[in-house]
Parts: sequence; C-alpha cells; structure tokens
Amino acid sequence: MGILSRASYVIRSKINALLNRAEDPTETLDYSYERMRDELQQVKQGIADLTTQKKRLEIQKRRLEENVEKHNDQAREAVRQDREDLARRALEKKKSKMSQIEELEEQIARLQSTQDDLVEKKNTLQSRIEEFRTKKETMKARYEAAEASSRVSEAMTGVGDEMGDVSRALERAEERTDEMEARSAAMDELTETGAFEDVLSDEDEIDRQLSTSRTDSEVDAELETLRAELGKSSPATEEATEAEADAESAGDGGAEADVADEEVEAELEQLKNEEEP
Repeated sequence: MGILSRASYVIRSKINALLNRAEDPTETLDYSYERMRDELQQVKQGIADLTTQKKRLEIQKRRLEENVEKHNDQAREAVRQDREDLARRALEKKKSKMSQIEELEEQIARLQSTQDDLVEKKNTLQSRIEEFRTKKETMKARYEAAEASSRVSEAMTGVGDEMGDVSRALERAEERTDEMEARSAAMDELTETGAFEDVLSDEDEIDRQLSTSRTDSEVDAELETLRAELGKSSPATEEATEAEADAESAGDGGAEADVADEEVEAELEQLKNEEEP
C-alpha cells in the first residue's frame, strides 16, 4: 500500500469515526422515514399525472366517438338525398375517426396498465413505510431507554464524564475545606499561645496571663465557698496543715523559712484583695 493510499485510508477512517460519534440513531431513523415518505409522495404524484393523461385521452376518444356518430348520420342523410359523393366523404371521415379511436384505446389501455402497476407499487411501498414506522418507533424507544439507563448507571457509578467532573470538584472542595479548617485551627492555636498578637486588641501577653490568673482565682474562690457549705476542707488547707506539722518537726531553721513564705503569701494575698472588686 502506497503512502497516498495509506493517508487516504487513515483520513477516511478518522472521518468515519467522527461520523459514528456524531450520529444519532433516532435522527437517522427519522430521516430515513421522511425519505421513504417523500418517495411515496413522488409515486402518488406520478400516479396522479398518469391518471390525468389517461383522462385526457378518454375525453379525446369520447369526442371522436361523437364525431363517428355524426359522420354516420351525415352518410345516411347524403344517401337519402342521392349524394353519394357526400356519403363517401362522410364514411371516409368516420373511418379515420374510428382508426384514431382504436389508437387512443391502445394508449389508454397501456396507461391503465401502468397506472395499475404504480398503484400496486404504491400500496406495497406504503405498507413497507408503515412497517418501517412501527419498527422505527420501537427502535427509538429501545435506544432512548438504553441511553437513559446508561446515564443513570454512569451517574450511580461516577463513570460518566459529567459525574467524573462533579466527583473531582467535590474532592477539590473537600481538600480546600480541610486546608482552611486546619489553617483556622492553627491561627487560633497561635493566637491563644501568644505567638501571634491580636491586632484588634490592646492586650499583650502579660495582660492575657493576668486575666487568666484572675479567672482562675475567681473559680478557686467559688470552689472554696462550695466546699465550706458542704463542710469539706480544701486540698490546699490539708497541704498547709501537713506543711505546718513538717515545719514543727523541722526545727528553728524551718521556722525562719516559714516566716519568709508567710510574708510572700501575705503580700500575694494583699495583691489579690486589691484586684478583687
């Protein structure tokens, strides 16, 4: 196979593949049905034209028959008047008209035979068209049902191009959402730890820690109140009692350390009282 032949073959195969992808079977069936109906209409038109021509010949034959009768009457009248010459001329015209009538009858008979053949073909073609129409509608229904079933199956399995795009879009949206949630959590963590300061707030890290300490103190105070109401001692009190016992057993050196601790505690307590409203 030469280069040109191969190129021609490849081009034809490509074009055929494109046509196959672009072809819609339902449209092809409808087009074929319309073509068959056009052919039927042409056959009907041909029958109508043929019948019209036959009717014209029949009209012409009827007129010739009237002339034959007329010439026959003329010949009788001429014989009664002893005009053989006129009778002969009338009979000659009669014979000519009868010859024309015979020719017209042959033509009419041929046209009638052709008309009968065309009518039979028309009936056969019409029957085939009706049969094709039934098959066409059945095939279209099957194709549309198969196409709908295929689309549903592709949608359920995500195989189709459109559903594939939707699936990829959902994946991208999910990844983007996860990324934004992680970034938001990271920024909250950095803000809480003080790594990033809030640009809309005048508080610094010390203010935030002091605020947290005040909150803890308020919670501890409320907890002490609840314990007092329930008649329970706090862990701090118990620890203090144990510390005092240890201090007493430790001797004078420990007493000096306790005095220093008490002074620090007293100062812290004074600061707390100043902060409390």
